[in-house]
Amino acid sequence: MSKRMSIPEAASLINDGDMITFSGFTIWRRPMALVYELIRQRKQNLHLVEVNSGTHGDMLIGAGCVKVWESCWIGQELFGKLGGNLDRKLREGSILVEDYSHYQMLLRMMAGAQGVPYLPTWASRGTDILNPDYDMLAKAGLRDGSNPKIPRHKFAIVEDQFYEEGTLIHVPAVRPNVCIAHVQQVGEDGTVRVWGQKFADEEAIKAADKVIVIAEEVVPEEYLRREPERNLIPPYLVDVIVEQPWGAHPTGNFGCHEVDGPFMRDFYNKTRTQEGFDAWADEWVFGVPDYEAYLEKLGFNRLQKLRANSAYKYNDSAKRGTR
Repeated sequence: MSKRMSIPEAASLINDGDMITFSGFTIWRRPMALVYELIRQRKQNLHLVEVNSGTHGDMLIGAGCVKVWESCWIGQELFGKLGGNLDRKLREGSILVEDYSHYQMLLRMMAGAQGVPYLPTWASRGTDILNPDYDMLAKAGLRDGSNPKIPRHKFAIVEDQFYEEGTLIHVPAVRPNVCIAHVQQVGEDGTVRVWGQKFADEEAIKAADKVIVIAEEVVPEEYLRREPERNLIPPYLVDVIVEQPWGAHPTGNFGCHEVDGPFMRDFYNKTRTQEGFDAWADEWVFGVPDYEAYLEKLGFNRLQKLRANSAYKYNDSAKRGTR
């Protein structure tokens, strides 16, 4: 049975209230084609848990799709150093934010991937991340066990029983309903190959109940299995395959195209207010029927200027700033 779907079909599998996570890191290799479609389908009450967030998360939050956000950072790096939409929603009290350190979030994904309920760490001792007053899910009454995806405690403080080396923090596993990944290549059966940095993709994919993979191209499984050591994820873990070239725009995709910095900066500047976000979304999300129309609106010349040189795997003519 074929796993292949369109972007709208894949987005329809994500239900209101689902806990979701994504591939990539900040402004790299984010599954933007599906993010736009989630907004277009007006998903609500999503629980977004990530090792690190970025433009995709800020878009979903600005659109009112996210009820709970758990991570350590959000922004557009050089093109908007904070998540303006998250900041606004947090100040108005329309979103719950649970703060962990970067390393703690990685450990939570690792625990989910390994199938264990928690992992220990010394990270963040002496910080307010461990202050019970800032356990926002507990304050909202969401750690009562009624939602199997939400742990009963934000963390547990325990004493080392093996070497008596002091206090440890146990951080709970993340077990998302869905992980959405954007990669360079996927096989016809679902074998995933990622070029360049892999970030926490393996952990996020293995932690999730369902995996949607969006790829620049679908290639023969036989081709990927010639060099199995280069593959990241086996096909049995992948539920849905979508072929969508340029599907990470405006984020970057190593070996395929650069980050569209001007687009991100424009998004950041225009969406500092809700009215600004709504106007931006009317143009770039609701103003086009699908992702293909979005790419047509961007135009061939703009995309071509972002395309990576096939030998270097990056664009050798892009300006990357001056001192």
